[in-house]
Amino acid sequence: MSSPKVLFGFHAVGVRLKTAPTSIIELYVDPSRRDARMKQFLSRAAEAGARVIEADGLRLTRLAGSAGHQGVAARVQALDQARSLDDLLDELSGPPLLLVLDGVTDPHNLGACLRVADGAGAHAVIAPKDHAAGINATVAKVASGAAETVPYFMVTNLARTLGELKERNIWVVGTAGEADKSLYQADLKGPLALVLGAEGPGMRQLTRKTCDELVHIPMRGAVESLNVSVASGVCLFEAARQRG
Repeated sequence: MSSPKVLFGFHAVGVRLKTAPTSIIELYVDPSRRDARMKQFLSRAAEAGARVIEADGLRLTRLAGSAGHQGVAARVQALDQARSLDDLLDELSGPPLLLVLDGVTDPHNLGACLRVADGAGAHAVIAPKDHAAGINATVAKVASGAAETVPYFMVTNLARTLGELKERNIWVVGTAGEADKSLYQADLKGPLALVLGAEGPGMRQLTRKTCDELVHIPMRGAVESLNVSVASGVCLFEAARQRG
């Protein structure tokens, strides 16, 4: 069994209370916080049978590794997810929708990308091991529970993984500001992997060459690009819209 990990913040801990309450080892709350949100949270914890321990803000900050814990943290067992990307794809009954991140190293961006991936119904997020942020407590906090629901696969060789997706007839669409075709002109209804790079450098050259098609997000204002999590949301929800 995987080692216990820490979740913090109302959203991240609340999703675990809802989806897998028995995996919560200990739940820590700040007794000085007595507002309606905390009272509602404690009521849910009691219904779930979670073990609640009072802890002051300093102890919670040490436990979470962040001052943004909102007065709530939990030690939890890691949940089992698909063992591999191949396992997940083999088990899908409909066309895959995947988000591929190339060079996204900021945990806040990764957390936000996982959140939009969950909201759009993406089946997984994929990233290279050597150019990506891993899942940590900050990612889980920003993801608002999506780090628990969206499989995140870190692969050794991203270009090779994209090639393997293409062998499964998954269309690989990369985003690039200089691409001729707009996102809204692309057919995103079939098996699809959307590839986004970090804001600024974008995708690496080999990743770009491996894509079947490049598209751009039309920008109508003065700024030239979007944050990667915002761009991920635009692309994923356009795919979801086309799929009906």
